[in-house]
Amino acid sequence: MDRPITAGQLKEKSLFQDTDGSAAPAKTVCHNCSKLKIFLGALAFSFFAKGFSGSYMKSMSSQIERRFEISSSIVGIIDGSFEIGNLMVMVLVSYLGPRVHRPKIIAVGCLIMSVGAFLSVMPQFLMGRYNYERITVSVDNSSTSVSACSPGSEGPPATDATETLSTEINAGCEKTTNSYLWLFVLVGNLLRGIGEAPIMPLGVSYIDDFSKEENSAFYIGLVRSSGMFGPTLGFLLGSFCASLWVDVGVVDTDAISINPKDTRWVGAWWLGLLICGAVNFIASLPFWFLPYSLPKEGQNENLKISHLSVQGDPCKIDTPAQPQLKFSEAVKDFLPALRKLFGNPIFVVFIFLTILQYNSLVGIITYETKFMEQTFNVSVAKAIFLIGVVLLPVTILGMFLGGFLIKKFKLHITEMAKFACITFIVAYLLNLLYFTCSCEVLQVAGLTAPYAGMKHLSSSKHIYTASCNAECSCKVDQWDPVCGDNGITYMTACFAGCKSSSGTGRNMVFHNCSCVEGQGLGLGNSSAVLGQCQRESCTKAFPYFLALQTACAFILALGGTPTYMIMFRSVSPDLKSFAVGIETLGGRVLGGLPAPIYFGALIDETCLKWGTKSCGGSGSCRVYDTKEFRNVYLGLIAGLRAGCCLLYIVLSVLIMKRFKPDGKEKADIKNAERATSKEPETANKREILPGSRTSEESEETYM
Repeated sequence: MDRPITAGQLKEKSLFQDTDGSAAPAKTVCHNCSKLKIFLGALAFSFFAKGFSGSYMKSMSSQIERRFEISSSIVGIIDGSFEIGNLMVMVLVSYLGPRVHRPKIIAVGCLIMSVGAFLSVMPQFLMGRYNYERITVSVDNSSTSVSACSPGSEGPPATDATETLSTEINAGCEKTTNSYLWLFVLVGNLLRGIGEAPIMPLGVSYIDDFSKEENSAFYIGLVRSSGMFGPTLGFLLGSFCASLWVDVGVVDTDAISINPKDTRWVGAWWLGLLICGAVNFIASLPFWFLPYSLPKEGQNENLKISHLSVQGDPCKIDTPAQPQLKFSEAVKDFLPALRKLFGNPIFVVFIFLTILQYNSLVGIITYETKFMEQTFNVSVAKAIFLIGVVLLPVTILGMFLGGFLIKKFKLHITEMAKFACITFIVAYLLNLLYFTCSCEVLQVAGLTAPYAGMKHLSSSKHIYTASCNAECSCKVDQWDPVCGDNGITYMTACFAGCKSSSGTGRNMVFHNCSCVEGQGLGLGNSSAVLGQCQRESCTKAFPYFLALQTACAFILALGGTPTYMIMFRSVSPDLKSFAVGIETLGGRVLGGLPAPIYFGALIDETCLKWGTKSCGGSGSCRVYDTKEFRNVYLGLIAGLRAGCCLLYIVLSVLIMKRFKPDGKEKADIKNAERATSKEPETANKREILPGSRTSEESEETYM
């Protein structure tokens, strides 16, 4: 029979010797340490997976809108379904999660996200091929020349191919089952929201419970910054899939006459979702094999004898068994826990700060690509690409460096608050410089610029036609822009008064355009090419805007990890997971859901020309007043971040008052702990999780 061993013998024997006295590597002692590292890696990959899927879905919103021929309001509902699914279970998961098996709950969440991604792909295999509406022109049978201007008719006569397409479009206007297949995408997005809910609160609290206090911030910053690679690759995948035709592999792409810059183009939105589903499934696998709890990091050298199994391997640690969860007790303790959280003024201010930050962040993520496209004449694909390869990597670096600084200098909560406040104010001042990156408004004849021969445009009414195109009978609901030699964009070649053309497909050039005033050539002798005119001043200003935005993103991310750690250091250990859930809930309810709606509604007010759907009704906006767009978009962000600056100052003042070194708060906490120590021991076991910091260890971090 093995003799009992002392702690000193354990330290000498268990680390270097086997039970028979022979030398042996200390694998068993490091076993639990390796499990924490495995959890860190698995959680980082799950953060990557959820960011990868979320950013990809954001980048594909316009493709989904065009594929299902739905309005932007329905697209908003689809996008918001993720938040709705997240909110359905967030509070329940964050409150009950620590009382159950946290790694397995995260595994189930990743599996649900995978199912949601695969479900969203189903419509692609249930719907027919996508047919885009072609704008027709008159064709001269004796030549390849086409005319956009057809005098004496309601509009250009349709070719056989267009007539067939028109019949298909009319048939598509009927309320068939295909009209509601977008519900698959909505339900899939809803499931993704449900699956993502447990990853953040349970994963972060698990790390904070079983890691050293000085390592906790570094680990969390490392996991969050590693997860930022997900959005980076998600945007890159979105840019790639948007450049592929929706029915790639089924149709001959060489026969398609439009390119990815065309508003009728639909990319292979479904292809990336298959990849997202596979990544989420892989992310779920490691969590099934991780334990309910782990010994506190750094306690291997000071193991308690009660945690040893002397009958077997002396290095084996008996981790606390998973407690039996009583639902009635959990519900009974819910309101007191909620009251305790919102009785903490630091946490309340932190929640309001989170809400404002969510509003500005969600608004930027949703409309930044549109802002770049309309203001700086940058394509959506290029904007997505730049966000993925420039802005997000810089954000990752800032988040990682913020966590590293906390670990390196062992910042106290008061120092973290000051650091976060200063970095945000500096970033806000840089944010105000965005307004200096101005750009000229796109000159569109009849919308923002007068036709040749007209002195000015009426501010209350757009003049779409002029004497130069009065005989062309152009349709005002069409948008197929051409750029004239005079640098003015026309809604279609018909409005430019073009009578002939050369070339085919994407290389077509229109000639004899009566509305284009050439450079010294007079009327009727100028040409126009497909697409909008380039704005040189916008192209030159864009690099400065991108550099300014990169610097701002880095500084904001630098203070992001310290800000996040303030919440953990200001609430009691047993409420950390619950606090994360409440913080995420508040941000999503009052930030994630309303921000895209009111951002979009105000941006829509700056629209000058609306498109028309094939079945009637208003479509998406074709041309914005870029100056008004800039003022509304940047003004909203600046206003929200001004409120954040004020709350950062209030939060810093509250923290410095409460957590004064050697101040009254410490004495009050110690007295409170002595009073509560008289409560039954069983109650303490129920409230404090295995591996959580005890009240004495956390006397400086919660009230």
